[in-house]
Amino acid sequence: MPTQSPVAPRSGNPVGSRTDAVSDPQQERRADLAEQTSGEVTVVDPAMVKRAVSAAALGNAMEWFDFGVYSYIAVTLGHVFFPSGNPTAQLLSTFGAFAAAFLVRPLGGMVFGPLGDRIGRQKVLAITMIMMAIGTFAIGLIPSYASIGVGAPILLLAARLVQGFSTGGEYGGASTFIAEYAPDKKRGFLGSWLEFGTLAGYVGGAGLVTLMTALLSTEDLNSWGWRIPFLVAGPMGIIGLYLRMRLEETPAFAQLEKEAHAKEKDRRAAEKRIGIREMVFGQWRAMLLCIGLVLVFNVTDYMLLSYMPSYLTSELKYDETHGLLVVLAVMVLMMCVQPFAGRLSDRFGRRPVIAAGCIGFLVLSVPALLLIRQGSLLAIALGMAALGLLLVAFTSTMPAALPALFPTKVRYGSLSIGFNISVSLFGGTTPLVVTALIGATGNKMMPAYYMMAAAVIGGIAVLLMSESARKPLPGSPPAVETEQEAEAVRAAHRPTTAGSAA
Repeated sequence: MPTQSPVAPRSGNPVGSRTDAVSDPQQERRADLAEQTSGEVTVVDPAMVKRAVSAAALGNAMEWFDFGVYSYIAVTLGHVFFPSGNPTAQLLSTFGAFAAAFLVRPLGGMVFGPLGDRIGRQKVLAITMIMMAIGTFAIGLIPSYASIGVGAPILLLAARLVQGFSTGGEYGGASTFIAEYAPDKKRGFLGSWLEFGTLAGYVGGAGLVTLMTALLSTEDLNSWGWRIPFLVAGPMGIIGLYLRMRLEETPAFAQLEKEAHAKEKDRRAAEKRIGIREMVFGQWRAMLLCIGLVLVFNVTDYMLLSYMPSYLTSELKYDETHGLLVVLAVMVLMMCVQPFAGRLSDRFGRRPVIAAGCIGFLVLSVPALLLIRQGSLLAIALGMAALGLLLVAFTSTMPAALPALFPTKVRYGSLSIGFNISVSLFGGTTPLVVTALIGATGNKMMPAYYMMAAAVIGGIAVLLMSESARKPLPGSPPAVETEQEAEAVRAAHRPTTAGSAA
């Protein structure tokens, strides 16, 4: 499977045929330079790029649609699957099943990541799409505790484990997918649509639950209404699967695969020897940078989108409905800004944009939380909007910055492993840890301090990472949009080639 599908093949070796198995940074840079000066240039097909971005973003949207649905309907699920006389125990049990998915995400990354490097990105992303759709759809079909007893929560847990396992291969693959499709000068802009899908999915899921809660009685919601948001995942999964499978059937991809067949066979044979050890320890520096960047990205993300509604209700005694609506409004604002921030990262670089986000959280977390704690709707909206706009510095750049940390042969695997380890240890635990810190210290400013600590770690990672904007991915030739750009790239390197030959 070629590593960059939507291309018109040019002179030289097919895309992805280079044995970019080097782990030594100096050797890797020399190999990249040789690749870029050899005259080989990838000319992408804009129509196929759009379909690739849509297919990848829809998978992320589906993942976060489920996230939004499950979070917002947790109380109802507690009544349906965990009957008891204690509402708190019901809610804890429901979120326990939710958290279980985070435990298996690294396992999913360890399975699907290497598989994606071995058999191709599209095939594995089709598998993860199917698994996510099945897991979410299945929740909508599970009988209640009143019908089958303890089997109901067991089936819910099993469905959540399927979702978590498939999610482990989704983000790393989707970001790799888009990054390898995109022309170098637009990788940030196109990658930003992946997180646009994340926000759209969460808004869609949470908005649907909010609408159903307003329209249905508590009895109807508990008896059958709660199933509808989960059953919606079935049609969404079919659409997403169609889009992803369609990419393999395009003439440009089929022609590229045919021309690359002989060398791809040799490359795959070499890649089969790549193990988890090489993906992690062979790329240890990039892996640590990945974990640090994902840490600041996900701590701030989960703090704002997952924990803040509970913080407003439990700690500030704010009306629950208004708190949820404020969060939804902030996410819509982020969606509007997202593509423009992606373009900024293409123009000025990934490092300046990510650094601006880290500095912003370090300086503005306390003022923003103090504003939120004032309690008025306007103050809460302004504080949340400030944090949301800072978060866009990460959501708009990470889908392009993270894949550029790793060479092609281990990109999917290394990124999936590093991303999911960081999410499981730091992102998914953010609400729990912050709640515990507030309980232990009595200090309700802990969310701000926690985000500031994450910003420091993220800032260190930014200082140590290399700039990747407008540059080819490690292990790939330059990628451009037109033949004229390709000729300009070749012409720029011809004097160097001639001088070397002389």
